[in-house]
Amino acid sequence: MGFRDVKRSKSAKDTRIIAIINQKGGVGKSTTAVNLAAALGEQGRKTLIVDFDPQGNSTSGFGIEKEDLDQCIYDALLNDVPAESLVLDTNCKKVFVIPATIQLAGAEIELVSAIARETRLKDLLEPIQDEFDFIFIDCPPSLTINALTAADSVLIPIQCEYYALEGVTKLLESMKMVKSRLNKGLDTYGVLMTMYDSRTSLSNQVVEEVQSYFGDKAFKTLIPRTVKISEAPSFGEPVITYAPQNKGAKAYMNLAKEVIKRA
Repeated sequence: MGFRDVKRSKSAKDTRIIAIINQKGGVGKSTTAVNLAAALGEQGRKTLIVDFDPQGNSTSGFGIEKEDLDQCIYDALLNDVPAESLVLDTNCKKVFVIPATIQLAGAEIELVSAIARETRLKDLLEPIQDEFDFIFIDCPPSLTINALTAADSVLIPIQCEYYALEGVTKLLESMKMVKSRLNKGLDTYGVLMTMYDSRTSLSNQVVEEVQSYFGDKAFKTLIPRTVKISEAPSFGEPVITYAPQNKGAKAYMNLAKEVIKRA
């Protein structure tokens, strides 16, 4: 079944294109993309993940073998392959992926001489975006400008660890620059605390700090640190389907409700 055969939610408004981004690594960007998409699918929202990271973790997170792919997002960016031909079905209902492979690693350099390079991702998504309720762009630290130009808002995962806000200042500066020059409507959709451990004073201190800094932009849902969330990708599944009763799966389901409410 192709993605056009699956209907989007009748109650949905305009498509939301959300870049999941933090220029600090290891904060749970791909984990959030995969599990939030799966949770939204469970709640009837047709969702597309654009894997924009050469590591391809959002691709493999749904059990898609990157080595078997003939094309990926790189081919759309550099070779003008239509996005429609790259959309893959997943093992989760109403969830689709445009995959990434290591080939994407050279895209930033190759785009330097390309015409309208900042809008390449925006342009390739336009023909298909109305098919979906939500489109998430799983972003690497590089290729940020393309992602921020294509998105209408950003979701910032922040881990409950030391130096939690490290990199966020730089990201907010990048957002300000893109907003003034390329994408005037860009906004912060929400800030998500990940790897939360209620037993530690550090986690609770970080949550307080982030909530104080971002106010109502911070999601109420906290994503806990659990073994099942970490295990699920090795089985090619989101935790939503791998261990649906796990507290991590339940947290992502609650997050999906918040995301829908904000839409």
